[in-house]
Amino acid sequence: MNKRRAHILSVVPKKEEAEFAEARIRAEELRAQIEFHNYRYHVLDEPEISDASYDKLVRELAAIEERFPELITPDSPTQRVGAPPSELFAPVRHSARLLSLDNAFGFEELEAWYARVVKGLGSQPDFVAEPKIDGVSVVVVYENGRYVRGATRGDGTVGEDVTPNIRTIRGLPNRLRTDDPPAWMEVRGEVYLRLEDFERVNSDLGEAGKTLFANPRNAAAGTLRVKDPGITASRPLSISFHGLVRLDGPRPNTHSEVFDYLRSVGLRVHPESKRADTIEEVKAYVTALEAKRHDLDHEIDGAVIKVDDLASQFDLGATSKAPRWAIAFKFPPEEQTTVLNDIEVNVGRTGAVTPFAVLEPVHVGGVTVTTATLHNADEVERKGVRIGDWVVVRRAGDVIPEVVAPIPSKRTGKEKKFRMPTRCPVCDTPLERPDGEVVVRCPNLSCPAQILEGVFHFAARGAMDIDHLGYKTTKALLDLGLISDVADIFALTDEQIAQLPLHKERSIQNLVKAIDRARDRSIDRLLYGLGIRHVGATTARDIADHFGSIDAIASASAEELLEVDGVGRVVAESIAAYFQRPKSQELLRKFAAAGVRLKEERKTASGPLHGRTFVITGTLEAWSREEASRLLQERGAKVTSSVSRKTDFVVAGSSPGSKIDKANELGVEVIDEAGLQKLLD
Repeated sequence: MNKRRAHILSVVPKKEEAEFAEARIRAEELRAQIEFHNYRYHVLDEPEISDASYDKLVRELAAIEERFPELITPDSPTQRVGAPPSELFAPVRHSARLLSLDNAFGFEELEAWYARVVKGLGSQPDFVAEPKIDGVSVVVVYENGRYVRGATRGDGTVGEDVTPNIRTIRGLPNRLRTDDPPAWMEVRGEVYLRLEDFERVNSDLGEAGKTLFANPRNAAAGTLRVKDPGITASRPLSISFHGLVRLDGPRPNTHSEVFDYLRSVGLRVHPESKRADTIEEVKAYVTALEAKRHDLDHEIDGAVIKVDDLASQFDLGATSKAPRWAIAFKFPPEEQTTVLNDIEVNVGRTGAVTPFAVLEPVHVGGVTVTTATLHNADEVERKGVRIGDWVVVRRAGDVIPEVVAPIPSKRTGKEKKFRMPTRCPVCDTPLERPDGEVVVRCPNLSCPAQILEGVFHFAARGAMDIDHLGYKTTKALLDLGLISDVADIFALTDEQIAQLPLHKERSIQNLVKAIDRARDRSIDRLLYGLGIRHVGATTARDIADHFGSIDAIASASAEELLEVDGVGRVVAESIAAYFQRPKSQELLRKFAAAGVRLKEERKTASGPLHGRTFVITGTLEAWSREEASRLLQERGAKVTSSVSRKTDFVVAGSSPGSKIDKANELGVEVIDEAGLQKLLD
């Protein structure tokens, strides 16, 4: 027995020796696992497990070390921050050690932290709360007001020099906006990708036949740490700052003043940051932030709460890993790991045959997930997912759960590769894969699965919004032969609806009234509800505004449809082909016979803002974005969703997103709500 082992056992009571030995073995296992995952996450930017699963490992190790302090080692992951920097980049030593944060996974743990803070200070402090961006932690240095260096956090003491890459971030000023710059300012921030930018980066990679990023955090890390700054510049990274590391000159007294100072010199601070006087206000902030988590244009995984007074922060100090004056309140995880039991396929309303994963049930994103999309056969092949794999599953907000990646290190050799079927699993029609497409399709327009999905889409809230006509009711109507297409919905009688399971007098009348209300929906919603390929809600509205009636749209040629702003060749040809089908023409006749609105009075474009094009981004306080759009359109303006050289004004609310960067790049005027009000007046 070695001397260290003998010494440890000498201080452990005999009755606890067995428990201690078991704990020692488990602690060694946990340290090895955590170090492996640290390396995958911080160095390779290729994590194999979710953040929640990683946190469980760390918390288990911390609990063992708390039970048996003798097992704590200097190099334990609980005593360190991050991972050693990569050898691909020059090392950079930070002016001060950059610590990590302890986590609170509920209000009980937040209250316990608060009690420790109050005990340490002898009084109740004020706080600053801010979103915890899911990105890459960096340190940026300005010397005499000029940007001179950017580095990753690394292990907290030494990071990686990524100066040229960080310089490409458009939101980062090369020179501070002040006439009296400090001789040296080292500031800490988070680099991330907005969601729409992440989608564009992955789209570009997909078109180039390259490997896609699993999530925005991985994309930001991979982009920040490429050797070629030109690649970084081609991907629109964003940056937000949240603290000072070193400032040579007069220092603020509070963290709130730090934020004000950073804003004043041109550095972005998250607009959702807020000062809180009490722990109850902190709780209210956390609750509100989680509720609008998916309204932000980037991903967050919680909130960071800090003691506001900097002198109090100094008095509270830090452990070897984390400051005592700050804590991260973690939201429920949106990524988890589970077993992929099988891969099956689903037939959608356009005939697309899509593989999906049948999962061992797992709680993720606030719900229990049993299935997740795999997008298409090419994606299954690209990701290397196999039946029987342990996989990372992601669910963000209302987004359909998806399988992000397999975990190859957990394979046993019994996993099986997926083979795409060659015939439709519903109607047995041979499947087709059109040239240039990644999706395999069932070409049978009478396929029962396509009809079911098509009717469900038609009745959905974004289309005809027929309450009480959900998936089960739709399937029952089709199974009983009461409808065969979407137009038949408007011919249903009380007696027919009464044949549905569990439909009594009240539910019958609810559905009848909902169907009657749907007869008078706007024609753009009817057009969208038809489920024509490539026609989304915005395109349907633009086409309806241009033609004024469903009959005019149905009789338009592809060339005439191309005259609508925003309609391209693929969309135009898809619409023209749809209405040339005899079945589609029969639908229109049935709609007319059932009294469904097919025409609207076309408004002549006029008003003081006629000819001006607006884009609205961010959250407005005085109006919703829909209300602001309506007010602009009533005055003759056109409101679009993307910024281009044709855009006259971008209206920016809070958390405006990358459209501001695009506007600045193109020289488009950006106005706030006050400026919008002036134009409306």
